[in-house]
Amino acid sequence: MKEQELYKDENINSYNTFLEDESDYTDETGPDPEDSIEEITIECTEDAPRLDVFLTSLPGEYSRAYIKKLIVEDKVRINGTVAKKAGMPVRKGQMITVLLEKPELLTASPQDIDLPVVYEDDDIIIVDKPRGMVVHPAPGNRDKTMVNALMFKYRDKLSDINGVLRPGIVHRIDKDTSGLLVVARNNAAHQNLALLFKKHDIKRVYTGICKGVLPVDKGIIKAAIGRHPGDRKKMAVVKTGGKEAVTRFQATERLDHYTVFDAELETGRTHQIRVHMAYIGHPIAGDDVYGGKDDFGIEPGQILHAKTLGFVHPGNGSYMEFHSELPEYFNMALQEIRERQKGL
Repeated sequence: MKEQELYKDENINSYNTFLEDESDYTDETGPDPEDSIEEITIECTEDAPRLDVFLTSLPGEYSRAYIKKLIVEDKVRINGTVAKKAGMPVRKGQMITVLLEKPELLTASPQDIDLPVVYEDDDIIIVDKPRGMVVHPAPGNRDKTMVNALMFKYRDKLSDINGVLRPGIVHRIDKDTSGLLVVARNNAAHQNLALLFKKHDIKRVYTGICKGVLPVDKGIIKAAIGRHPGDRKKMAVVKTGGKEAVTRFQATERLDHYTVFDAELETGRTHQIRVHMAYIGHPIAGDDVYGGKDDFGIEPGQILHAKTLGFVHPGNGSYMEFHSELPEYFNMALQEIRERQKGL
């Protein structure tokens, strides 16, 4: 069947494609308890129907729930008076003061954690990340990450371009997505790999299970991705303000109510495959964030595996390609689906 381009909105904008912005972290032991509150004051430049909506539009990506929490705790003032309701209107010229809790500063330390390494040399490391492992420390996942394991095994022999919390990290995959990542052991390798990602000269193929039976054998999804307008912890296909995202997919096996498919990334946006598959009505099985919630008798999470990674070696210039077998959780989910199909 001819490859098809799938659109639900032909007016979706295209944008220049770059790597996700990566801010460096400061190596600190944590904030001073007496200096954990930051006061900011903003002048409202135009009328807004709701205070909470106005504040969530500010830089810093504060969630609406967090803003409401601050309002309930009397930490938001309008012209010096405590704001009592999240839904109160804001008028042009009003001065809004917010008392923000400063984010906790994180550190990363070596931890003796088992980490599947499939290849290494003086420039790169190829890791087959297990499902459930976070790539680097972040709020809510302070330790037991891939970075902690890398620091234990390789000590100071990792690139430091991305700061102390992400030594060697050139790209990431989600916590519950398993599979291959390349890690840089020095800054020259890191810069060369980052350029390959920016130019889309990295081969990245995933295997997943989506809900529903795909109507075509293969296709291309071209739809810009940005922050979800109603839930800032999620991503979504957006008409404005997003980044160009392109995913090629191919069905490899059709089952009752599910399809096994391969997806190749032309761009690398946050949650790209998960968002794109949900956008065309076929969310990743097990992905309760984007509509694919299911129970396969395993730990919850999307059934998605980064199985192929190919690129030109940053040191010697030769093309290298790595492949990862489907992990146990993936096969268990597939077995459960097949047993359902047989009525077992």
